[in-house]
Amino acid sequence: MLKLFGAMIVLLAGTMFGFAKASQYARRPRQIRQLIHALQRLETEMTYGYTPLPEALLRLAETLEPKLALLFRTAAEPMMNGSGKTAGESWRDALETCWKYTALSSNEREILSQMSFTLGISDRDDQTKHLRLAVSLLQAEEQVAWDDARRYEKMWRSLGVLAAAFVVILMY
Repeated sequence: MLKLFGAMIVLLAGTMFGFAKASQYARRPRQIRQLIHALQRLETEMTYGYTPLPEALLRLAETLEPKLALLFRTAAEPMMNGSGKTAGESWRDALETCWKYTALSSNEREILSQMSFTLGISDRDDQTKHLRLAVSLLQAEEQVAWDDARRYEKMWRSLGVLAAAFVVILMY
């Protein structure tokens, strides 16, 4: 009886691991899409609304899913409380702090990190160009993410169940 209970626990754990990994592949393209929309809205806020960067980041955070909203809020806080950090430093620190909570890959992190070097230190036109560049690079990554999701999502679900079943068979 105890062996059967252990087998069920192993099967459940393996299945949950596979589904969690598959979920990460499914979330990545959606988060990239949200990030693209957020950067486009940031461009609009800066260009047409003349909204200060911290305010614009906080407004964007209200419309995003919680894990991406945390990134934008964390980037805005040091700029709002006058900590002496530049916008780029605040953005890079927020990336460092919040990245582990997202399903995004290192490619997206590099794109956002590169964007931070011009954030808040140049004129609106230059920042608009860099935001558009980041958006176009993220759009290319989004296509790769959709391909990866199609390719690996089902594989990880199956692999989790099959690996757990293999361990259960080895137990008996």
